[in-house]
Amino acid sequence: MSQKQQQQKAKPKELNWSKILNAAGPYPIEAFHFVREGLTYTSQHVHRESHSSADVERHISGQQLCLGLRDFAIEQYGLMARVVLEHWHVRRTDDFGRIVFAMIGEGLMSKTQDDTPEDFRAVYDFEEAFNSDQLLSRIAACDAC
Repeated sequence: MSQKQQQQKAKPKELNWSKILNAAGPYPIEAFHFVREGLTYTSQHVHRESHSSADVERHISGQQLCLGLRDFAIEQYGLMARVVLEHWHVRRTDDFGRIVFAMIGEGLMSKTQDDTPEDFRAVYDFEEAFNSDQLLSRIAACDAC
């Protein structure tokens, strides 16, 4: 392999955010960053009982991710969680799926053969998940942690 080929191979793939944004829909880049950070948050919470120090990839299902993103939004934005998500045009769990699969298409996330966009369909209703009673209850639970 030539030096030029080696240099090209060593360069990380440049992300085409325009392509990713167009593939997903009307979501701003902040929504993508939120989902990526929320994946880490969810993975840590789902797999917290695992004491393995090995760098083993741990799978998170679409449903688990949606629930984790709900909790992450509440932890990050408190009573404003739903307002922030709506500002990003994220109004249903299906929207999380569109964002995730756009990132999968560009190699920013991975999936198993069994993962589909349908895994994100109607996992919960945003009006119920982010109503003020639920938010206050979850915020109080987070404060107790």
